[in-house]
Amino acid sequence: MVEAASLHQWVSPQHRRHPLAPVLASITPQCCPGRVNLHCHTTCSDGSLQPAQLAAQAMALGLEHLAVTDHHALGAHGAVADCFAAAAARGQAVPVLWRGVEISCLLEGCLVHVLALGFEAEHDPLHPYLQGCSVVGPALRAEAVLEAIRAANGLAVLAHPARYRLPFQRLIAAAAELGFDGAEAWYDYGMQPSWQPTPVVCEAIARDLERRGLLSSCGTDTHGLELHGR
Repeated sequence: MVEAASLHQWVSPQHRRHPLAPVLASITPQCCPGRVNLHCHTTCSDGSLQPAQLAAQAMALGLEHLAVTDHHALGAHGAVADCFAAAAARGQAVPVLWRGVEISCLLEGCLVHVLALGFEAEHDPLHPYLQGCSVVGPALRAEAVLEAIRAANGLAVLAHPARYRLPFQRLIAAAAELGFDGAEAWYDYGMQPSWQPTPVVCEAIARDLERRGLLSSCGTDTHGLELHGR
């Protein structure tokens, strides 16, 4: 068993002061899909929704926080932001929109996905990872991806940790040791028509993250035409 003191040194000091950190710290199994969605896709990568369609559904659901996390692409962010700005000008309630992108990388020799969340508008360190496809070579290593996210003042969150060929316990431990800020605790591994977290495995992931002092995230990972499902 890892001692508490050892776990404490893994916790990133950056996530304690990041403006998105309080949102992640308050995540519960009930937050998604109606309040918080920090993992979804548009036609800017491999999703089916146009950015404006996703924005409209986010407002209709009454979301409070949203991050569009297309694979290696940030093109949807501006379009969604414009939709929210226009709606807000009409007096409509809109979600807080966070910059997001889903990045492929190698962790423990396993190809995984990392969500970069809440990074700054001036995000030059992330540019190599925003070209529409995965990088190759040393930049594919999790350490390099984490360094780029850090330099852009974002949070690094391991996406759907129970979807890979290695056990989620091993991957979360490796991510924590590198300095990741957290992982996606609540995820619909069963891909239900209407999103719901998968029992047992999500609860185990959430406990592991809490024990390590890491943040928990949630999202629908929508690729289809309905933001309330995958």
